[in-house]
Parts: sequence; structure tokens; C-alpha cells
Amino acid sequence: MAHDLPAWVAELTDPRRAETLDELADRLVPLAEHAIDVSRRLQAQLNELNDPFKREALYGRVERLKARVGEALEEITAEIAASGEERIERVVADWAGRAGPGDPGERSAREREVRRRLDRDIVPVLSKRQQDVAERVAERSSTALEEATRTLLTRVEELAKAVTDLIHDVLPLAREGLALAGRISTLSGRARKAGRGPVPDELKDAGAETARAFDEAVARLELEWAALGARSASVRAALRGAEESAFSRVTEEMTRCVEELAPEHVKALNEAEARARSLFEEPSDG
Repeated sequence: MAHDLPAWVAELTDPRRAETLDELADRLVPLAEHAIDVSRRLQAQLNELNDPFKREALYGRVERLKARVGEALEEITAEIAASGEERIERVVADWAGRAGPGDPGERSAREREVRRRLDRDIVPVLSKRQQDVAERVAERSSTALEEATRTLLTRVEELAKAVTDLIHDVLPLAREGLALAGRISTLSGRARKAGRGPVPDELKDAGAETARAFDEAVARLELEWAALGARSASVRAALRGAEESAFSRVTEEMTRCVEELAPEHVKALNEAEARARSLFEEPSDG
């Protein structure tokens, strides 16, 4: 939907409608300011577009990936440890259920003895097996992280080259706007120095030419500014996508590793539980 400005806006801003030198000078000033504003906005967008490719941002992106992978690995390690603790607690709970109510003090003492023997004879072996599993997952994760990081950096480098080319193409337009603002300011100064009264033909022609140049230049700058905003959004999305893809590659490798080691880990848990029960000559419930 078109939104037209009031008619008086053109009357007060179009140099081609100026009748006196003062009017010409006054109407040229906002044109210069407008050209400067749109040029600066375009330059600011170019700077924003380039920010994600600075060294600090690149370092932060890699460190963020490593941190996320580290957190995921900690979760897996915690789950591995929890699975062993769950088996030990199941043995203790089963023993407590079989021992009957009895004297609370005696029951507590016997439970401490149970835990002591488990800590001495079962937990160290189980912990060693769990550590072996966790280390194998960590090793596979480290290899996957190195590969994912290389891919991420390669993609960022390719994107950075495209963005650099884009900036080199667009930057002259921003400078063109500033140069135009200088021309407009110079013409406004000439109009003020010419005194008062009607606009001479020479300045009238110069004002008309400047207005046409302003319309064309600002139209290009505004169009490029809008297009650059869309490109900036695409670049941000691409960078985010590259990060997520790198993280997913590592977590997928973690998942595969855990799935491959799961049967061996479950076997170790079953053996540890069976041995724990054998210490107290209690049959397993299955």
C-alpha cells in the first residue's frame, strides 16, 4: 500500500521549486543530510555484515562449539556413572528388603557394612569399566570435533570471501552518497553567498541537476540498503546453520559410539550386579 506524504513536503524540500536564493539554500540542506544519513546507514550495515568474520568472532564460534560438545560429553559421562550407581543402589535396596525391619541401629550398621564391601570389591572394578567406556566416547568425540571444526572453518572462510566481495561492491555506493552530500553542501553555500532575490538561471539549473542526481543516488542507496539487510539476515542464518551442523555431526558420532558400546556396558553392569549379590549369597531376581 502506497503512503503519500502531504503535498507541502515537496514544496519545502524540492530545490527545483525554489523561487529565491534563500529557498534554494534551505532546501538543499536536508538533501545533503539525507544523503549522509543513508550513506552512513549503508556503511553501518556493511560493518555489521563483516563483524561475524573478525578474529574474535571466529574464535568465539569455535570455542562455543567446543563448549557445547563438552557439555554433551559431560551429560553422557554422568549417565554412564548413574547407570552403575543405580545397579549398586538396587543391590542395597534388595538387601534391605530381605533383611526385614529389625533394630534400626543394627540395620543401619549392616547397611554401612554392605556399602563398605561393595565399595571395596565391586565399585572400583565397575568404575574402571565405566571410565573406559567414557574415555572411548570422549576419544571418538574429540576426533569428530576436529573434523567438524575444520568443516565449520572452511564454510566460514568461503562465506567470508563472498561477504568481502559484496562489501567491496557496495562500499563505493556509500562513498558516492557522501560525495553527493559534499556537492549539495557546496551548492547550498554558493546560493547563500549569492545574496537574496530570485534564483539565477545558472543556480536554478545546478539545483535541478543536483536534485536529479540526489533522487537517483538515494534511490540506489535505499535499494541497496534494503537488499543488504536481506543478505545480512541470510549470512547470519548461514553462520548459525554451519554451527548447528558442526555440533550435530559431533553429537551424532557420540550417539553412534554410545550405541556401539551399550551392549558391552550393560554386560559389565550385569556382571557387577551379579558379583555384588554373590558377596551376600543372595540370588538375583533376574
